Amino acid sequence: MASRLPPPRILPAPDPIDPALAPLLGEPFASAWSAEPGAAQPLRSRLQARLAASKAASAAMVTARLHQLAAEQPAAGVSLRTLYAAPSDRPLRPGEPLRACLVELAPGARWRGPDPALHREWLLLRGSAQVGDTPLALRDYRATPAGWAAEAVHSAEGALLFLRESQLPAPGLGQPLTVRDTEAGWPAYAPGICRRVLWQDQGQAALLYLAEPGASVPQHSHGHDEECLMVQGELFLDDLLLQEGDYQLAPAGTGHRITETDTGVVIYAHGDLDLRFTG
Repeated sequence: MASRLPPPRILPAPDPIDPALAPLLGEPFASAWSAEPGAAQPLRSRLQARLAASKAASAAMVTARLHQLAAEQPAAGVSLRTLYAAPSDRPLRPGEPLRACLVELAPGARWRGPDPALHREWLLLRGSAQVGDTPLALRDYRATPAGWAAEAVHSAEGALLFLRESQLPAPGLGQPLTVRDTEAGWPAYAPGICRRVLWQDQGQAALLYLAEPGASVPQHSHGHDEECLMVQGELFLDDLLLQEGDYQLAPAGTGHRITETDTGVVIYAHGDLDLRFTG
């Protein structure tokens, strides 16, 4: 059942080195841990094999780090960072977006907005903004169907928004949809995890997850492309650590062995409405 929750409980990221164990990494202990003659190479080989397996498993994933993204300026006071853009030389996979990006508006900035021929989804990450005639506050969601009139976006105080553009098969979304964070509630989904369905169609959905520190999701595969945008907190997806503002797209047909958080997270996800557990 849905419930109203207090603000998400997100813990500071843990220190990667336990202060209680750190002294054991220096001298004179470091020399004491030296491997026996001939033991180093097998250990190195096992580590290299693990790294190769990890690299192969993540080769199909697209990961965008916020601090590495170049910014475009489509209008004065508007900064756009592309998280993902689908190649134009092949058909789209099930659930694949045409583009996903972060749009930052300086106070008073205005942008005419994305192509109205596409299905558009907005999520307000910081500040406040207005999409068309619709005001958005923190974690409010707005979806506008393909062919609907263009909606300019502007902000009086400054804002950061996530924008997803896609092509949807009929019937798709018939009317614009707005989901208010303060009104939507957080339905329980799994131990330590709540899930809000923002929009769904033919087995795919836009979702917000709220997970408590220590929560995890079992091994699963993806029938649609699965997108994950870190709204708050940190999340391990297999051997990758995603932090606030980072994004990963896992293509349809791939899967994740590990999905867990030490800090607690709020995540925007787009993919299967029903996760396909395989573990």
